Amino acid sequence: MLTERPLAGPRQKLDFTPTALNFERPPEDPIAAFLQWYEDALRLPMPNPNAMTVATVDSHGAPTARILLLRGFDASGAVFFTNRNSRKGEALEINPRVALLFHWDLLERQVRVEGHVTHTSVMENDEYWASRPRESQLSAWASEQSRPVANRAELVRRVEEAKVHFKDAEVPRPPHWGGYRVSFDVIEFWQGDPHRLHDRIRYQRTPTLGGWVVRRLCP
Repeated sequence: MLTERPLAGPRQKLDFTPTALNFERPPEDPIAAFLQWYEDALRLPMPNPNAMTVATVDSHGAPTARILLLRGFDASGAVFFTNRNSRKGEALEINPRVALLFHWDLLERQVRVEGHVTHTSVMENDEYWASRPRESQLSAWASEQSRPVANRAELVRRVEEAKVHFKDAEVPRPPHWGGYRVSFDVIEFWQGDPHRLHDRIRYQRTPTLGGWVVRRLCP
């Protein structure tokens, strides 16, 4: 059995004051609230503050989760990019529902997002692809994501073949590589408390009313 360590505040001193969220009188716009928290996360002494868990459900109803990087977040949704032929891509074609989880341990904060995905545009895919390092582009061509491979040497060989194939030319975006935009059906904010009396607030989209139903939740 794992020994539970008491939640006793941030593990190291922060050199800034994080943006507070009033859980008694929550803001009307959860998008703006997330972006404020995200700005705090960007100032943390940690890599990849944009890392998030992405959970999907396959054709058998089995859930799977993995870490991806957030590449966009505005009123239109949260954006990530990947190989659409991957396991997650196949699951999203069958069941376009997805859950995201951001966890910033030093701030004792979590944000959960639930929604459905749509494909990002060709222009968005091309723009983000062009911003990637060349080595990452070559790796995307070399890797048949989620498919079996004999060993690392095989992956390295495929990358070398891609280097020869494209030589000094620009590496084009693979047709199966692109982005997903996650709608904001639910956004939930969680702020940790040393005595497990955490603060939670849940925003649920109400398309018919054109706004949000906001509820405070028990921890």
